[in-house]
Amino acid sequence: MRVSRGRDELPPAPARGSVVSVGVFDGVHLGHQAILAANARRAAELDALPTVVTFADHPKTVLLGRAPRTLTSLAHRLRLFERAGVEHTLVLPFDEALRRTSAQAFLDELLLRGLGARSFVLGFDSKFGADREGTPEWLASLGHDVRVVPKVDVARRAVSSTAIREAVELGDLAGAGDMLGRRVGLLGEVVRGAQLGRTLGFPTANLDPHHELHPPVGVYACRARLVRGAHGEPAGRTWDAVCNIGFRPTVDGTPAASPLVEVHLFDFDGDLYGRHLEVEFVARLRGEQRFPDVEALRRQIERDAALARAALAAAEAREGPATASDSGPRG
Repeated sequence: MRVSRGRDELPPAPARGSVVSVGVFDGVHLGHQAILAANARRAAELDALPTVVTFADHPKTVLLGRAPRTLTSLAHRLRLFERAGVEHTLVLPFDEALRRTSAQAFLDELLLRGLGARSFVLGFDSKFGADREGTPEWLASLGHDVRVVPKVDVARRAVSSTAIREAVELGDLAGAGDMLGRRVGLLGEVVRGAQLGRTLGFPTANLDPHHELHPPVGVYACRARLVRGAHGEPAGRTWDAVCNIGFRPTVDGTPAASPLVEVHLFDFDGDLYGRHLEVEFVARLRGEQRFPDVEALRRQIERDAALARAALAAAEAREGPATASDSGPRG
């Protein structure tokens, strides 16, 4: 998938034109996936390029002065777009200049001249441009080919990023996963930590999740996918793993300002610093707790690892060896 970061990076509009969808797409949930699938179908019908226009930052940062924690960072969204068949994504900074851009100027300069839009596939509530004038109805009134994707319901509730955030924050992994169409997960860069896990026999990858929302503090059975290969490991390989999200009260004494995300990959021996892992949360094992000493912590980590292996084996027995986001060889 080609990614253009800003209008200055736009290549010449494709000769065959494009089918364009516009939105934040935070979470790339079932509603978003319906839009992307409809985009791909329309692009195939027209022999055009499946294209998405999204934003580097959440528009609410400018519109309201604050924005919710994202379900998916930009890097994560781009990976999910690519999996959905998108071939070109234009990433725009949502700043004051873009906020003031009229729907007509946005349409003329970016969507038509910049991307060569021949058709638009939009959600039922899609809006763009100053005063949110750029609706599907407005585009259709100008004579453009517009396909509108209706809302998607799960358990008689409309799927939305807001509803999924609430479920994740409450630790409702099943409810959030039903609306996402995949397990709750996050994408993070492996950064250097205190390396205590290595001394305990359980080396961990310390993740910087780039502001992505994660489940409540606790210990989770999970699967981890390597996004960029390291030391010969192929990108896309997955490992069963156990993840701790928390403030490390036993180790640090004074809790950290924000939770740390630490992942131990089973049967992995290598260096992941600077690489990216995509982590899926399969089951919550327990909450965070303080132990009297590091040895007690080590024994509990052993129990957590055994519980995680059992939970992952049970999930695989129920669901099969692979899910929609589990492709590639397993560790």
